[in-house]
Amino acid sequence: MVVILYFFGRNLNWAEVRAGLAKANKAYLALAFIGICFGYFIRSVRWQVLLKPITDSRLHDLFATTTVGFAAILIVGRAGEIVRPMWLPMRDHRIRPSAAFVTIVLERILDLASVMAFFSISLIWFRIPPEHADQFAYIKSAGNVLSGLILAGIVGLVVYHRFSKRIIDFLRRLTDRKFVPGRLRYIFLSVLEKLAFSLDILKSPLGVFMSVFWTFVLWVSIAIPTWLILLAFGLTSSGGMPMTFLDSTFVMAVATLAALTPTPAGGAGAFHWATAFSLILLGVDKDQAAAVSIMMHLIYFAPALLFGLYYLFHGDISVERFRSLLSSENAEREIETDSPDFVPER
Repeated sequence: MVVILYFFGRNLNWAEVRAGLAKANKAYLALAFIGICFGYFIRSVRWQVLLKPITDSRLHDLFATTTVGFAAILIVGRAGEIVRPMWLPMRDHRIRPSAAFVTIVLERILDLASVMAFFSISLIWFRIPPEHADQFAYIKSAGNVLSGLILAGIVGLVVYHRFSKRIIDFLRRLTDRKFVPGRLRYIFLSVLEKLAFSLDILKSPLGVFMSVFWTFVLWVSIAIPTWLILLAFGLTSSGGMPMTFLDSTFVMAVATLAALTPTPAGGAGAFHWATAFSLILLGVDKDQAAAVSIMMHLIYFAPALLFGLYYLFHGDISVERFRSLLSSENAEREIETDSPDFVPER
């Protein structure tokens, strides 16, 4: 984290950055913190909806796992994503690791689609500063490409759900070879089966609605705290007007997409750079933009770190127990339970 901040801020005037942090409105920052806490709860509610076609789950376990998982992302980067699908089965034995994994994949697709929707809407009414027209054109082109990939992914999931039995049967026959490791084949086919079960939510109009609804609520619960952070610093656009909610959705989208870059500390380096860059495009001073990016990263992840550490050290799961789950002996048992002959609860 220190190294990342060094490369991000080696050319900054840190006296100005500290002054900006000190002047921030603490009430707005406190409200933003509460809003992000609410967002983690909404993530847990949506996860429960996505797991429903596979098995029932408990909201408390999902919230604990979500915060532990995002705390891991903050500490070790995107590699921490593996913590959630491995941690949840230890709290609720009805849920297998592969089931948790495929629903997290669905989460990411919903998140990307939602972020791109907010991003596209913000650009419709965006007043592009003439001096940054080229940068905005590049960002817009990249956004269009990403939107196309997301749409293709959604269509691919719909097609896979419709023909999943044929696809899985074909791949089962194709991989039934001596040179294909049996353990790897079981994992591969199990994940495909769980994905098919999870996509059964497409059969239910209510299930689709609830997934989209909670995704929308989630990103509103992130966009509003983002706006509160901008207001806390008293930021104004290049035209001298206070930052609007649409400005905050633009900053949120750029920062979120950059955070997907696999860097340590929850994508900290990419997150800080992208947040500051988006604010500079809006007419914010470089040092002030840096102060905002640091505070935004802290508020985005601090709730997960606090709750995650609580559940890690005061919950019913020890670090030793988590390590044991990753051992070869336990991993083999998980694979056998998750084999293609295993039928999830419906």
